Amino acid sequence: MSAALVNLEPGMRVVIRYRLDDGRATDALGILLSLTSSHAVVDTKRGAESIELVRVIASKEVPPPPRPRP
Repeated sequence: MSAALVNLEPGMRVVIRYRLDDGRATDALGILLSLTSSHAVVDTKRGAESIELVRVIASKEVPPPPRPRP
């Protein structure tokens, strides 16, 4: 498992930065659904994203989203 993901557990709100095929980096922000020895699945606004752990650059737990303004 990537060292960047060691302290993350399913149910946490996380951001995971990972490398795309073309070398650019992107982020997945949402609830961590599952974490295996090869993939992390994050429930984002666009739906569930399955991320290969070998592509992960960095990750961390993030606070809840801000409340909507009235």
